Amino acid sequence: MQHIRTKLGQHDLCKIYPNLYVIQSTFQIRGMHTLIRDSQTTKHDFVFYADRLIRLVVEHGLGHLPFTEKQVITPTGSVYTGVDFCKRLCGVSVVRSGESMENALRACCKGIKIGKILIHREGDNGQNLIYEKLPKDIADRHVLLLDPILGTGNSAVQAISLLVRKGVPEPNIIFLNLISAPQGVHVVCKKFPRIKIVTSEIETGLNEDFRVVPGMGEFGDRYFGTDDDDQPMVAVTAAAKNDS
Repeated sequence: MQHIRTKLGQHDLCKIYPNLYVIQSTFQIRGMHTLIRDSQTTKHDFVFYADRLIRLVVEHGLGHLPFTEKQVITPTGSVYTGVDFCKRLCGVSVVRSGESMENALRACCKGIKIGKILIHREGDNGQNLIYEKLPKDIADRHVLLLDPILGTGNSAVQAISLLVRKGVPEPNIIFLNLISAPQGVHVVCKKFPRIKIVTSEIETGLNEDFRVVPGMGEFGDRYFGTDDDDQPMVAVTAAAKNDS
């Protein structure tokens, strides 16, 4: 029953917001969601199946980039008419959870530049931008914004607002996440109707603590293992300097 309600919610939201794209559900995708949502799943399995889902979302997001037609000669001497990838591209991860999506993006886009945005979250409305390191020519690029969970939408609005202030045209932003709460979709799409959102599943909603339900818990803690006492806290890494 919950799966049927979720599908209805996805259908309704996609009709309201044509810039929202939910990847087609399969038993494989449902199975991966089941594993990463299970509170008893080990860190190793959580990372493995989260990475698989992230890769699917990234590939789907790349499919929304502009392309140009290109002809090549195959080893048989035949002409093949295909397409050439968009080359003016970069990623921007919302630290810390968004960093979990960087490897999948690098695996798909060799040598891609990746910037970082750190937003301090306090409750529903307390959102403070405290760090940003972005490619200097970001205004000339298409941007894949990376954050695995879209909850209230407030931090996403902050991140997208920063990109727009940096000169990135709104239609050039594709926001990639694993799960999205309807409340967050409404907030982001109403504020930025020309960006694209690509997600793998629409959630039921938010609880009284503004946490996504049914959700998958604190994604960054589960992915990086920082909910365990013997794991070091993951800080803003020096990779941002190397990628920009």
